[in-house]
Amino acid sequence: MESTTPPGAIRILILNTLAFTICFSAWMLNGVLVTFLSVNQVYKWTASEIGWLMGIPVLAGSIFRLPAGMLTDKFGGKPVMTATLLLCSVPMFLLSTVDSFIGFALCSFGFGLVGVSFSIGIAYTSVWFPRSKQGFALGIFGAGNAGSAITTLVAPTLLNTFTANGSDIEAWRRLPIVYAAVLAVTGVMFFVATTNKKPLWVAKTFTEQLAPLKKIRVWRFGLYYFLVFGCFVAFSQWLVPYFVNVYYLPLVTAGFLAALFSFPSGVIRAFGGWLSDRFGGRKVMYGVLSLSLLLSALLIIPKMEISSPGKGVVAERDGIVTGVDVNSVTVGDKRYQVIAKQENLSTEQEQMLVFPTKEIWQEPVVQVGQEVKRKELLAKGTTKIFFQANVWIFAGIVMLLGIVWGVGKAAVYKHIPEYFPEEVGVVGGMVGVLGGLGGFVSPIIFGYLLDETGLWTSSWMMMLVLSAVCLVWMHRVIQKMMHEQQPELMKKIEE
Repeated sequence: MESTTPPGAIRILILNTLAFTICFSAWMLNGVLVTFLSVNQVYKWTASEIGWLMGIPVLAGSIFRLPAGMLTDKFGGKPVMTATLLLCSVPMFLLSTVDSFIGFALCSFGFGLVGVSFSIGIAYTSVWFPRSKQGFALGIFGAGNAGSAITTLVAPTLLNTFTANGSDIEAWRRLPIVYAAVLAVTGVMFFVATTNKKPLWVAKTFTEQLAPLKKIRVWRFGLYYFLVFGCFVAFSQWLVPYFVNVYYLPLVTAGFLAALFSFPSGVIRAFGGWLSDRFGGRKVMYGVLSLSLLLSALLIIPKMEISSPGKGVVAERDGIVTGVDVNSVTVGDKRYQVIAKQENLSTEQEQMLVFPTKEIWQEPVVQVGQEVKRKELLAKGTTKIFFQANVWIFAGIVMLLGIVWGVGKAAVYKHIPEYFPEEVGVVGGMVGVLGGLGGFVSPIIFGYLLDETGLWTSSWMMMLVLSAVCLVWMHRVIQKMMHEQQPELMKKIEE
């Protein structure tokens, strides 16, 4: 691999990033299109069918990332990326002709293969840059996953324009035609403007190509990517119903706050690549996993209001109750102070509260004329703990977590060309598969956790556990490596 950046590398990076952005936009199309068709009752799909139609493209683009990476290592990025763009434009076009769930599912699977563009671009970009600049280059390329914002912003407007705001509903079919045309044009442009380049390696058999997958390190990188990419994709969708159900926000506001999570995470990836080049992918991942653990811990506390028995008021001696009101209880000539309840719940809901608040009150349980004994309860105590989980603070922490994961995406792929310089496509493809599957299965797991616990914050509990597993596994591996490579130094450090 070259020690300096060869001529044409920047051009390839720009074209790679553009192609990936277009592909990612197409990959997310069903999120808008299926929702539009369902809301307008063009097709009476069930909730599970809608879920499958949204998930099928993600699944298709994930499971085929490994073979796409292998083909890129063998034939180079130019022919593989061009073929992906042109071939996927066909089922995208055919989507405009279907009228059944099966037809939609098959076409969605076909155009969903644009998701493999990630592993193609990773392998194709890495061969053009020296190791010292690969992190930054791959970070810039990876910022193309912000292409989901293009579909979120542009596709609804196009649908409203094509259908004349719903008066000509069948005109929705123009949208996949437009996307198919963009994919095809991008494919032709990519073929004309790029120069092919492959890794400097000798021909390998299929078994030899897959050999790196026997190493546990590949699967460890895949677990990291499951967290920083797969869970990012999952929460990009999950946060919308989260804001609606937990904070009772309108759908438009919920979508805007969800975008605050997803868009910065894509853009920051280039900065994550620069950090990885500057300080090393290992140090950056330490920071990413530690912050992921911390921020997830801050998010697991649910919005809640808990009432618990508190400190009451007891009689100091025997006697007859002579007076009872909200502020006191009198036994004989002895007056006991009672803490009255303050009706301020509505005020608490409206205020911006950062920390949990506590309210204590006491309610008399005796009546005038009642005989009481020493140590008998006169007024029962209640303690109410209220945690607002303020929506703006929550959204801010979530946005920070998205940024942290964005940096982590670049840091994970900084590791791959360092440890597997001649198998970037294969290893990058496998890591991409695991990350993509994270985006597919995580919302399903979130749903089951919500059903079982009744807590929306159970999804953050999963993030806490997953972040901890990644951090502990990484730390143990690094400690083992240090012991093996520099045993004397480690001995002195531990002493």
